[in-house]
Amino acid sequence: MADPNNPITSVAPSSSPITSVLPSYPPSYHSTGANGNQLLNRLVLEMRGERIPVERDTLMNLPESILLALFPNGLLLSRPPMMDGDGLGMNSAMEHDQEDGHTFAVDFDPGSFEYVLGFFRRASDAFYGDAKHPGLYTAQQSLLPSSIMYRGPQPGTPGFDHSLEGNPLIVKQPIIVLREELEYFAIPPTNVHGVTAHPLAGKAMTNASGQPSPELLRIKRECGRALMDRKKVFTALQRNVSKEGNLAEQHLIDMLCTSGFSRDDEWGYRALEPSRCCISSISLVLLNTGIEHRRTTMPSMLAKGGSSDDTSSDEGLKAHEETAMSTRVTLDDQQMNTAQKLLLFWRKPARKCWWDGVEVEIPMGGDSKELGKIKVWARRVWTLELSLI
Repeated sequence: MADPNNPITSVAPSSSPITSVLPSYPPSYHSTGANGNQLLNRLVLEMRGERIPVERDTLMNLPESILLALFPNGLLLSRPPMMDGDGLGMNSAMEHDQEDGHTFAVDFDPGSFEYVLGFFRRASDAFYGDAKHPGLYTAQQSLLPSSIMYRGPQPGTPGFDHSLEGNPLIVKQPIIVLREELEYFAIPPTNVHGVTAHPLAGKAMTNASGQPSPELLRIKRECGRALMDRKKVFTALQRNVSKEGNLAEQHLIDMLCTSGFSRDDEWGYRALEPSRCCISSISLVLLNTGIEHRRTTMPSMLAKGGSSDDTSSDEGLKAHEETAMSTRVTLDDQQMNTAQKLLLFWRKPARKCWWDGVEVEIPMGGDSKELGKIKVWARRVWTLELSLI
């Protein structure tokens, strides 16, 4: 169960996970054009020197935590009205926007954004498929009592599972979104009486006006690179569990690792933020709902005693063999119950923050190849969310 005392598992109380989520995105993200303005179908995001075109529907299907990071002040998706007169000089710019999409300047890592777009696109393609290659969605209809493909116990009979009715994890592809913002502070070494002097002691400091010395800037960069190499998702939180004995944090790790993550997973995307002592990381995984798809062979016409003339050509035989395969869908009820707990985080990102002290080894600088240890304090902020596409 969620622990109300832990910020990453605390949620509004509700008898049903579905009723504890917001019914839609905040209005600031999708104006309906009440003033008669046309909605933008396509946007161009200017991300740190890169222009990334994205469809409006694609953007609005992204996780809430990503949208908040992209547009912390909200986003108006209706096209601004054309201004009359040539004094303002906006007509030509608007005509350009209508063709190529309205441009928005966004302070967000373009590599991270491309990682999210690519993962969501592949997940959607695999789940929904197309006319020639149906995806998982088609086969999973057999789990819904309202579907003509349903073959399970009927409502009102023993064994009927009421939780299948209206279960969004069957008709949507659920994705776990886990983000980390790691802000680190390198502690410059100092000389201590009676202790062997650190090679960098007295060099990494600030001047009278508070400006860092070149050596201090180098130490910060090297500490960032050293932390970048520590790519395991759960190492820092597990270390905190061992130190503090926080059972809620251990429960969080266990829940994520039974829902799609592995204990030795690395971050899907990780990068240093420009001009900041900060590392942003993100991992996306498909939620393990307990639904399994197994390919089974259907009895063919030949096996039933049909005439060999029905498959007289190699092409006909190949087509027949393809249609003789079927997908059997099974459901692990216990795993589905675990997965449904994460619906508490659907469109409701939860955060957890903690401090972590570590030592890293960095080059001493100059011509020396010697490595020295530097103490680093890190403030880690995790954001957990479930997204349905």
